[in-house]
Amino acid sequence: MSEVKKIATRDSYGNALASLGREHENLVVLDADLAAATKTGIFKKEFPERHIDCGIAEANMIGIAAGLASTGKVPFCSSFAMFAAGRTFEQIRNSVGYPHLNVKIGATHAGISVGEDGATHQCNEDIALMRTIPGMTIINPSDDIEAKAAVKAAYEMEGPVYLRFGRLAVPVINDRDDYKFEIGKGVVLKEGTDLTLIATGLEVAESLAAAEKLEAEGISVEVINMHTIKPLDVDLVVRSAAKTGKVVTVEEHSIIGGLGSAVAEVIAEKQPAKLLRIGVEDRFGESGPALKLLEKYELDAAGIYKKVKAFL
Repeated sequence: MSEVKKIATRDSYGNALASLGREHENLVVLDADLAAATKTGIFKKEFPERHIDCGIAEANMIGIAAGLASTGKVPFCSSFAMFAAGRTFEQIRNSVGYPHLNVKIGATHAGISVGEDGATHQCNEDIALMRTIPGMTIINPSDDIEAKAAVKAAYEMEGPVYLRFGRLAVPVINDRDDYKFEIGKGVVLKEGTDLTLIATGLEVAESLAAAEKLEAEGISVEVINMHTIKPLDVDLVVRSAAKTGKVVTVEEHSIIGGLGSAVAEVIAEKQPAKLLRIGVEDRFGESGPALKLLEKYELDAAGIYKKVKAFL
């Protein structure tokens, strides 16, 4: 059996920007002294006149992006998620969200899979922060194919978008003819009747692997790839929850304010069901190899399987 191809979604981001740059002259890329790590350097190499290095001044970068957007440009500004969402929250809220400007934020190195950089750089709170900003679209792609599609879709829509990318190379799972990306529409990867697994980002591949283990024991699992956290695909959540009666969310993010909270709100208001939220449980990350951290925090397939079994 051939080995599954693995690509980090930050690489997908850089390649997608370069591809879009060839088609659209109004696309401008800003970075905060991290072009090599965020992979916007791929765009810079091809379009140096449309790449602006703002230095280690992320808040200023957002202000520049807002100014560019007001002149008709489509700016993508990039940094690590901790800085892109955390350090710049006020500027995003007031300079981008309030006037609803066409600024795209490419946040890389999200979650504990940043690895050895440790707790200060492992942002598990960014989705929660961005969800509170009115009119903000939030996309957390699961693999290379989805990440490229998300960048293209973000360019084509009007309004602010927060795109979440990772450092760790993850399996390519959407390499199929019927794959279609649409903002705000989750993807049912597998039908099931006993349990719904709703996952986002790198946890989609891990959830699929966990579902295989559960299926082997006679448990019918529905797996949903919820790449868009906001606007959430409410109709899909309601339909699946009504069918299975048991819902588990899986995210490489705090269980507070992210995918789990968004799904919980829908279930509480529209379709009561048993719910388990799997994610980072009200704690900081720590330094260590990415795969070992996912294992320790029980966010790998084995950890998901174990938690789901206890839930059932």
